[in-house]
Amino acid sequence: MAETRKLQSATSSDIIKTVLVVLAMLVVVCSGFTLLKANDALPQIVTTIVAIIWGVSSVILIFYSLNLLAQLFPTKIYNRIVPYIFIGPAVLIMGWYLFLPTMRSLFLSFMDKTATNFIGLKNYQYLFTDRSMVVSIRNTIIWLVCGTGFSVLIGLTVAIMADRSSVGKLAKTLIFLPMSISLVGAGVIFKFMYAAKFGGSEQIGLLNAIVTSFGIQPQNWLGKAPWNNLFLIAIFVWLQTGFALVVLSAALNAVPEEMIEAARIDGASEIRILLQIVIPNIRASIISVSTTILLAALKCFDIVYSMTNGMFGTEVLASQQYKQMFTFQNYGRGSAIAILILIGVSPVIYYNLKEFHNKEAFK
Repeated sequence: MAETRKLQSATSSDIIKTVLVVLAMLVVVCSGFTLLKANDALPQIVTTIVAIIWGVSSVILIFYSLNLLAQLFPTKIYNRIVPYIFIGPAVLIMGWYLFLPTMRSLFLSFMDKTATNFIGLKNYQYLFTDRSMVVSIRNTIIWLVCGTGFSVLIGLTVAIMADRSSVGKLAKTLIFLPMSISLVGAGVIFKFMYAAKFGGSEQIGLLNAIVTSFGIQPQNWLGKAPWNNLFLIAIFVWLQTGFALVVLSAALNAVPEEMIEAARIDGASEIRILLQIVIPNIRASIISVSTTILLAALKCFDIVYSMTNGMFGTEVLASQQYKQMFTFQNYGRGSAIAILILIGVSPVIYYNLKEFHNKEAFK
């Protein structure tokens, strides 16, 4: 009876207010979207300001109107549906920008170049039989193993050594600085470092300048497969080591000092302390850093594109997907490569979600 009276009391002014707010929300959202889509006469700065104001006000109105609608129901029903009101728009946006494109890519992966005729699994057959694709898969595995492994290993090593050095803060700062550089910017920098001049010309590349100073002939560092992949991976490691260093350094500071001192008193060596005390305590951080860098390595094509454009046996899956989709305009093969990358990413995402679910804060 109480719920019925509450529902009946909400059928007058509350309902009118809710209807007006919902109508205002629809007018603001639709008019702003139409204005931004159709009007090309406004200056760029004005368009940006209008988009920001419209976007923020639309989000506020959407949540406010949905909350008003929920308040028309009894308290028991309101408490059940209000969490979905707050996560609903985010889920819809994520579905619109992630789930639907994924489903469309999966559909296109079974189509021909023009995405008009169904060809079954021929695109996937191409992925594992074409020589360039096999090389791309091999290079991607090298990137995953070496790029992730060296980034985490160097970051952990520097984090341990920096905590015991008087110049530790300076060292951490210098190693973290490359993270402010984009992948393409880092590629441009290292392109000069790897540059080679032949025929007795003066070397402008740092590596060849060092090599020729010892009387050795200059080397084409980016033209010799498969070693050129390691030189490209070195750029990625240079950028990602700072991230691993910061996270792992914070994790090391959280290791109980009493436990380490007790192990030293018992006569344990520093290596044993590291392997049996420090590493187990920061295992979760190591896994988190490794999976993050692993995902970055799997979808990294900026360095390859800016340095070699995939020539000399340096293609990776991400660069192949970009070329097939946008250069050759083969939507079927490009979508198949995208699905293959998604399959490679899925176990990592599943593992991370499982770890987050097992944490006490998410229980």
